[in-house]
Formats: sequence, C-alpha cells, structure tokens
Amino acid sequence: MDRVSKMVSEKPVVIFSKSTCCMSHTVRSLFCDFGVNPMVYELDEMSRGREIEQALSRLGCNPTVPAVFIGGEFVGGANEVMSLHLKRSLKPMLKRAGALWV
Repeated sequence: MDRVSKMVSEKPVVIFSKSTCCMSHTVRSLFCDFGVNPMVYELDEMSRGREIEQALSRLGCNPTVPAVFIGGEFVGGANEVMSLHLKRSLKPMLKRAGALWV
C-alpha cells in the first residue's frame, strides 16, 4: 500500500488500468479530451502489477481497474468518474488538483 500511496502522490491524476480494459480506455480518453495528462499505470504490463492490483483491492477499489486518483485521493472507477462528470463536479476537482488550468 505504501507503493500505491507513493505512486498516486507523484502526479495530479493517476489511473491504474489494464491495456485490455475498455472502461480504462474510456476514462483515459475523457481526461485527455479535457487536456489532462494523467499518469497511467498499465498493471498487466508491469512486473509488479499483480501486487499493485492486490493493494488497490485492499484500498476498496472494486473492480480494481480503472482506479482513478485525483490529487492523491481515490475517486473511484469508471462509474464514479462518469457520474462526477455528468454532475459537472469533475472539472472543478481537476482544477483544484492542479491537473487542469482553464
């Protein structure tokens, strides 16, 4: 868990993903459309990806991907991110985290 905490504190937006997950791709595309450059960790392409996935599960990420962190805080998966977007809460959150300037 310390490893995950360190990883999510290094950038304003961090996404834990799998390269084959369509929901991960959708979330990543949404952030890129906003002009946000998220740090994306493809767990299925990392040597310690399974270990990180287990730590995410212990943090309450279910399903474990996509797992989105904004400003070092766990936001949720695709459903939560899309819900925030539809409520017009996502962009202000990104601005507060320093991931979005406009």
